Amino acid sequence: MSFGKRTTSYGSTATAPIETPYTLAAREWDNRIGSARVQARNWRYIAFAAMSGMLMLAVGLIHLSTIEHGGDVTHVTPKSMAVLVYLSAARGAVVSRNELLDAVWPAMSVTPDALSQCVVELRKAFRDDPRNPNIIQTIPKVGLRLLAPVESPVPATSSGTPPTARLPRRAALLTGLAVLLLIVAGLLWMAGRPSAWRDPLIGADYRPLTDFIGSEELATISPDGRFVAFVSDRDGPWDVYVGQTATGDFQNLTRARIPELRNPSVRMLNFTRSASEVAIWSSSNRSWIVPVLGGELHPGPEGVAEIQWSADGKRAVYHPAAPGDPLFVANADLSGGRRIYAAPPGVHCHYPAWSRDGRTIYFVRGFVPDEMDLWQIPASGGTARRLTWHNSRVSFPTPLDDRTLLYLATSPDGTGPWVHALDLVDHSSHRLKSATNPYISLAATAGGRRLVVSAPHPTAGLWRVRIGAAIAGAQAVSPIPLHSQRGVSPRLAGDGLLYRAPKAGTDAVWSLDPASGPRELWSGRGGRVIDGPVPSADGSQIAFTVQSGGRTWLYVMSSADRGAHRLVPRLDVRGAPAWSPDGKWIAIAALHEGKPRLFKIPFPAGSPAVLTSEYALDPVWSPGGDFLAYTTADVGTVFEVHAVGADGKPRAMPKVTLSRGSRRLDFLGSDEHTLVVLKGALSRKEFWAVDLRTGAERALTDLGAAPVIGDFDVAPDGRSIVFDRARDESDLVLIDLQAN
Repeated sequence: MSFGKRTTSYGSTATAPIETPYTLAAREWDNRIGSARVQARNWRYIAFAAMSGMLMLAVGLIHLSTIEHGGDVTHVTPKSMAVLVYLSAARGAVVSRNELLDAVWPAMSVTPDALSQCVVELRKAFRDDPRNPNIIQTIPKVGLRLLAPVESPVPATSSGTPPTARLPRRAALLTGLAVLLLIVAGLLWMAGRPSAWRDPLIGADYRPLTDFIGSEELATISPDGRFVAFVSDRDGPWDVYVGQTATGDFQNLTRARIPELRNPSVRMLNFTRSASEVAIWSSSNRSWIVPVLGGELHPGPEGVAEIQWSADGKRAVYHPAAPGDPLFVANADLSGGRRIYAAPPGVHCHYPAWSRDGRTIYFVRGFVPDEMDLWQIPASGGTARRLTWHNSRVSFPTPLDDRTLLYLATSPDGTGPWVHALDLVDHSSHRLKSATNPYISLAATAGGRRLVVSAPHPTAGLWRVRIGAAIAGAQAVSPIPLHSQRGVSPRLAGDGLLYRAPKAGTDAVWSLDPASGPRELWSGRGGRVIDGPVPSADGSQIAFTVQSGGRTWLYVMSSADRGAHRLVPRLDVRGAPAWSPDGKWIAIAALHEGKPRLFKIPFPAGSPAVLTSEYALDPVWSPGGDFLAYTTADVGTVFEVHAVGADGKPRAMPKVTLSRGSRRLDFLGSDEHTLVVLKGALSRKEFWAVDLRTGAERALTDLGAAPVIGDFDVAPDGRSIVFDRARDESDLVLIDLQAN
């Protein structure tokens, strides 16, 4: 069916039309709807959506970008609200994903992930369980539908107030038409203005810049685009390299002179204002300055990180390694610093970046590394504002121009990170379909016409090391053959092994059993496994955490029939679970009053009990079950290990400080006085034993330079450790944007 708008001329003299809501709506209609072929049902949806400036669902009141539900008020992005309005217009009918993408993102190049993000945000606002939905239902391979009934809002009137006289029929119709046209104009204006925004990477030229053996990451580019600096382990230790983009020749600037150099959670490199030097921030909370052409290292400012200079070079923003990562704005030489923002303790603020006009600071805020989002605050101070709702691994905000801010973010299924663009006018976020590969770092020139990114090639495998009286070396390590492509988070289960198998968005649980062979216990289609799997002491049950619907759930599975169910669904859990030695309790962290705290959950059923009032993650039970050890909030790149009794009473222990990436703890077999931990730099860690009576530490291994150890499990007899090694091999890619 084809729809068009007739036009009629009166008289022969052309006069300038008077701009009214009627003409604005009509012109917008002509530009975007007129002469377009649409299905009849879509016509009905458009007409209904025009009248849906405000809808009342049976579960809550929706108005503009605000959802009121159960007394809670949640702000959602304009695109998420547009998805909800479109589903409301369908009146319970199933709407295909393609139809929603075409309606909400007209003439835009976006992937289905953009719609998935909106659905996750809406479900979180309504606290809607995707497995048992009451609001939005997903019909696999078909589409989505709104389950809640839709009602038009009726203003309440007092029974003592006489009714207002009815308007004449014609006046009522005209009034209704005027309101309708106003709503149409407003909705169409908000719907996206497709011609005003386009994917900035369409038509861009991609050119490989490095192909070293090893990793090249955390790259930055000089303001004029002639030089690139990055971190690499090409020569063994992690060093900073620099070179010209035109030649592809690079030199080692640091030559193993900076210990603990690599810090993947911050923007650790930057060119100075003159672009003649490279500023370096390391994981040890120190900084250096080195000439681009090579030479001596000079100490930089102490106690500050991620210094970023404004476009005019007159001001700088930075943060110290302090609780809440407070942001400071200062003069270019860092004098006159003034704090403009600080997050609560345990929450981090990384990757500060200036807007092109110098009025705004963008930064990434949240729990490192997988619960972050993009925020902004005026450079003069004021109220910080959240810009995105990924709640995932977000990094490297990079302004391109006055309208576009690029950044990296993982998808709800854990894949990525992908390049996203934030429209700084309407604050809509778009995953850039033209950038088909994931990247782990991103930087741009001053003019925003050239980018440098780091493309990862991850690998991960499982290993076993024998532990004895002497320090175990590399010769004591043997690989564990896997059926899956990759394996992480191993846990010993009798004579066998459980582990997590990362794959594209559906991380699964696998079992290696000498008797039955390799088996997939959880496919990941019902949600991505985040932590675990952890078997109970008798091996009959397996606990693990699953991310789905914008939350993380604790699951328990029978090892016999593999039937899995959620345990205490109201808890939004964090970190890995831990079984008590008697199998009657599961300890795990869960969000409580805005931060993760330790809970003790009875099994198979019962009410959970809070064990800690402080920030707590990744507990482990003592072999006797009397107490638990856990990790606390990190400050900078370090955190402490604390203990609590099984009855919730604090338990004294020596001070133990570890670095980021070392949250996994375990006891050395049945010895409840010896804790096994990972110690070392962010890029290389070894196993150590800590005496919980005296605080004495001794090295268990010296495995040498190798992919970093992430997770592990100690055998019940304390004579061996199974562990994973994960590595992101990566190369640099230069992206030249197409001329406007």
